[in-house]
This record gives sequence, C-alpha cells and structure tokens, in this order.
Amino acid sequence: MKLYRPATILVGLLFVLLGGVVRLATPDSLYHDTPNLAIVRGQIGQPLRYAGSGSTMKVTRIKFARKILSAKASDDDKPIDTNGIYVAVEWDAVRGVQKPDSFTPTLTTDSGSVYAPVSDPTESAIDFPDAGFARTGAVVFEANPADLKGLTLRLKPTMLFNVYNSEIRVDLGIPTEAIAQQLVDTAEDQYVVNESVTRVAS
Repeated sequence: MKLYRPATILVGLLFVLLGGVVRLATPDSLYHDTPNLAIVRGQIGQPLRYAGSGSTMKVTRIKFARKILSAKASDDDKPIDTNGIYVAVEWDAVRGVQKPDSFTPTLTTDSGSVYAPVSDPTESAIDFPDAGFARTGAVVFEANPADLKGLTLRLKPTMLFNVYNSEIRVDLGIPTEAIAQQLVDTAEDQYVVNESVTRVAS
C-alpha cells in the first residue's frame, strides 16, 4: 500500500495544477472585470469615445413600433408584426484612424433581460465606415413590452486579444415602468428601417 501512496498524491496534484491552468485560460478569467476593458457610459445625444481609436458612437433617438418594414420593400411585402414591441435605436458613428473591434449590439434591462437585434430586415445593424467618414443608421430589437425599465444599449467588443478596449453603454432614458408603459402605449404603428447613410466626417 505504501508504494502506491506517493503516486496517488502526485496524480492528485497534477489534476489540481491542470485545473488551475485551464481556469486561467478561460475568457471570463482574462477579460471579466479587468482594467483592460473601459466601460464608457452615456445618454442619448452624447458622443461616446472609443479608447485610443478616435472613433465615437452616438445614439440620436429611439422609436417604439408595433411593426417594421424595410425601406426596400415592394408593394407586395407586408410589415413584420410582433407579439411584443420593436425598439429602433437610431445611431451616428464617426470613424477615427483605428476602427473599433467588432461587437454585437444588445439591449439590457434592470431585470437582467438581454435582447438581440432582429435579423430581418437586413438594414438593421450598427457599423463603422472608413477612416475620416461618418455613418448614420438604425438597429431594431424585438422586446418584451413589460420589461423595458432601465433599457440600455451595450456594444461589447469581442476582445480576441488581451488589449485595452472600450465597451459602450448608452442609457436609453427609461428609468421607471410607468415611462416604459407610456412609450409602449404611444408606439408608432410602423417603423421603416432605412439603409445606413455614409458622409464625410465633420
């Protein structure tokens, strides 16, 4: 029995060490709550700057609607309906020398819900133009009308490398459930999603 005890201890230590190495290698350990990710917070109408890139992102306004339709739709195309509510976030992006890392926009609420952009129509997106240019457009989300308090637009970078980066968070101005309900009650019947427009940055 004594011959096997040292080997058993060594094997146990090896598993503990391997477990520690794997845990350190996970993205959560590397990038969650670390100093290399700056959280940049703002409100509607406020240009928010990406660290080190010279690029900015601004939410210009939000719209609530019960249906959405592509601006390129034909007369035969019908608006896309929902059992919830559509939230259209109109944005203005100015590109600096360096393009910000890719990101997937999401909407979050105080309750912890996360809403992803709709895939149709395809004009619903956020992107940066070439250096020296600016772009305006809209991204549309399908949301639960009973869960909109604290609605926030989040642009979190993919962060494939351990470099200093920025996550944009825009407070969309819905601090209470009463305000959320008012916006839902006065929602437009239909929102037309236009293609993004590129211009020379001023």
